Amino acid sequence: MSSGYKVYNQLIGTVFSSVERCNNDDDTINFYIGDDSEPKYKLKHEQDCCEHVYIESITGNLSDLVGQPITMAEIVWKDGESKKDEYGYSDESSTWTFIKFATIKGYVDIRFYGSSNGYYSESAHIYHKRDEDDWYWTRLDTEDY
Repeated sequence: MSSGYKVYNQLIGTVFSSVERCNNDDDTINFYIGDDSEPKYKLKHEQDCCEHVYIESITGNLSDLVGQPITMAEIVWKDGESKKDEYGYSDESSTWTFIKFATIKGYVDIRFYGSSNGYYSESAHIYHKRDEDDWYWTRLDTEDY
């Protein structure tokens, strides 16, 4: 089994003005800073053809991440056993991803579950835009800070 852990040091001390689960995509969470009308960060999975990744649960209140500096931001992942559907079918591979945040107001744990045939990614990640002129999103945990 594979597992891992990473601290998002870039987010420690960041103050979000709003944190929202998207209405048109329940498996994306947007993080806003200041008066920006566009999110600065997104928590999501880039869907491909042969895998399924979704938010299994959110423990805590997203509103606890607003207005106070982030004191903890980390990702933990672990391979899991695939769930069987109502027909007894299960994918060959699965991954649990936990994204954990904290402020002095509270703690939030966002749990993703992903499954596939083993060839595709099953994890969620945080993406960001460096500035307003960027037209693309960069995966936060692949950058060299």
